[in-house]
Amino acid sequence: MQQYDVAIIGGGPAGSTCAGFLRKYNPSLKVAVFERERFPRDHVGESQLPVISHVLHELGVWEKIERANFPIKVGATYRWGCTDELWDFLFVPNFVDEPRPAQYGGQRLSTAFQVDRAVYDKILLDHARELGADVFEETRVLEVLREGDRVEGLRVAPVSGDDREPEVVRARYYVDASGHPGILRRAMGVQTEEPTSLQNIAIWDYWQNAEWAVSVGTGGTRVLVMSLGYGWIWFIPLSPTRTSIGLILPAEYYKQSGKRPEELYREALSEDPLIASLIASAEREGNLATTKDWSFVAERMLGENWFLCGESAGFADPILAAGMSLAQLAARELAVTIIETDRGRHPKQWLLNEYAERQDRRIRQHIRFADYWYAGNGCFTDLKEFTREIAHDAGLEMDAEQAWQWLGTGGFIEEDAGGAGIAGFSFGTVRSLNRLLINSDQEWSVANANLFTLKLEDARRIVRAVYTEGRVEAVESYEKDGKRLTLTGAAGTLIPVLRREVQIDRIMAGVLQQFAGAGTRDQVEHYLQLCYECLEALVADGWVKARRSKNLPLIEMPVALNRVVGMNQDIKEPAHEAVS
Repeated sequence: MQQYDVAIIGGGPAGSTCAGFLRKYNPSLKVAVFERERFPRDHVGESQLPVISHVLHELGVWEKIERANFPIKVGATYRWGCTDELWDFLFVPNFVDEPRPAQYGGQRLSTAFQVDRAVYDKILLDHARELGADVFEETRVLEVLREGDRVEGLRVAPVSGDDREPEVVRARYYVDASGHPGILRRAMGVQTEEPTSLQNIAIWDYWQNAEWAVSVGTGGTRVLVMSLGYGWIWFIPLSPTRTSIGLILPAEYYKQSGKRPEELYREALSEDPLIASLIASAEREGNLATTKDWSFVAERMLGENWFLCGESAGFADPILAAGMSLAQLAARELAVTIIETDRGRHPKQWLLNEYAERQDRRIRQHIRFADYWYAGNGCFTDLKEFTREIAHDAGLEMDAEQAWQWLGTGGFIEEDAGGAGIAGFSFGTVRSLNRLLINSDQEWSVANANLFTLKLEDARRIVRAVYTEGRVEAVESYEKDGKRLTLTGAAGTLIPVLRREVQIDRIMAGVLQQFAGAGTRDQVEHYLQLCYECLEALVADGWVKARRSKNLPLIEMPVALNRVVGMNQDIKEPAHEAVS
């Protein structure tokens, strides 16, 4: 029998990130990771979002990932929505070439990686091992020993090739980071909910020597997401020579087609002229894989001494490339939650509730926005009625017109950043996306009003958790009508100013005063942009009332607000030629 403080099932990004942060912020903790496979091994889900770069930097592994020479993801190019033309979503509108490996700073704060999971996951697991976690590869969990809602131990054994008898591992805390299998989740009888009608399957393979559609600086590129009407193709360069290419299509379409996955895959790649041209001289590795791709959320995120983390807790459709973001953000927050529980600085139940509510809310938010993204591609006939259902799932009772306005404008103060957005997309980005997804172009209240009055009198004052550098801080927050406002980031900057000012020019002057000499001109302008977007979201969510006085001037909106999304300019699509 072995005794640990924390026993983690699964050595993927969620498990290794959780183990790494536990050991980084409390090296006295005895942490074990039990992984069924031997790394390296392939795994789908290779496209990241910029928030992961911050997690990697804080964990101390960003430089190792950068030296692995993964392509820098500067955005994505789509054929999606109400236009057949290609359009771009850019993390960095004007990416400047720089040598690699580079430091985490400047423009690299806003970029992400496209990773070969065989390499990436091994780097993370080895890093956890270097930080002092005990890592057991090729070790399976045979049984979760339980007593009521409490885990009493894990019965583990080598996968094969070892004569050792199974042994029982005991710990104070247990973490299920086993991914979709949900080993501990299933053992504890936790049900899952599928809050969406989207039920897709994924079919994919890897290719050698496919061309990149575009190269940006040294090692930079964009992923491709190409709609086929009945489904869509991903094209993700993972290295200078290796590319992940996959097909997502509804499970019902697959059943009705009567075709095998291989046939559907080959046909789809030949149908898109751009994809077909990029693989014309490439070679498939020939290991076609399939999986069901259904979004779900666990009904519970934790129990008496156990937690769900990563995909065991929930999964959102990959159209938003959110899988690893959800997993590694949760892993970071769980590690800090466990550490703070031991410290005793905050009430234990508050810490547990904050972790559970945040994961549930974040996963559901990504699922809802994925639904909206699919709706914008014409997969649903009555879009406004559909958004009413999405709003209902979010706990908001609205008619179809109100729901369309709410979801189409972002309608959220993003808890993760204290800024404006939905599912990791900024408010301004959502506004720009609307023109391409649903042919809608809303006006900005900030541009058409000059008086802004704070409306907190009918809100309930609460405290929310903010996770930073190994600690949980209790931050002033408000709640009303199912919405939450946490005073961090841009919201934390704006609200104190709004308490004393109502005129837009004085509001923004008050914001600027807080940042005088605190950064470069570009950094200050970027933060001002975030504050403009946050103010717009405060109005949309009902936290602020906007009015216009004819006796006062309006202000000019920042030009950068719409640079993130636009029509593609650097990819020339070839004439259609089928590929055998």
